[in-house]
Amino acid sequence: MAKDLVNGGKEKLRLDKYLWAIRLFKTRTQASAACDTGKVKFQGNNVKASRLVQPGDEYEIKTGARRWRIKVSGLLYQRVQYSEAIKYYIDITPAEEIERLSFQASSFHTGKRLSKIGRPTKKQRRDMDDFMGR
Repeated sequence: MAKDLVNGGKEKLRLDKYLWAIRLFKTRTQASAACDTGKVKFQGNNVKASRLVQPGDEYEIKTGARRWRIKVSGLLYQRVQYSEAIKYYIDITPAEEIERLSFQASSFHTGKRLSKIGRPTKKQRRDMDDFMGR
């Protein structure tokens, strides 16, 4: 590898860049905005996007999909594929939060109709009109 992804010759890493690199947020701007709006906490306190990340730190993060509790296991300076990114944090989310999420997922409705179900086709509408006598 031309550049070492683990330390990159650096010893400092901003929180927003770390959250983006481990793929909890799609963009670094979203990660920074989450920090600014109080959706990222360290030891129960809101943190700034510029906070330096250290291995062993534990963060509570609210994303659109779920609440995360992660422990930093390594520093990642560049965004990599998901299978690599998960090696740099440990998911310590409580079991009841994961169960709550799975319960919500089963009752979550996206608004998208299932295939072959929903609006009738033109032929079905004609058949219904004939049946109703219109």
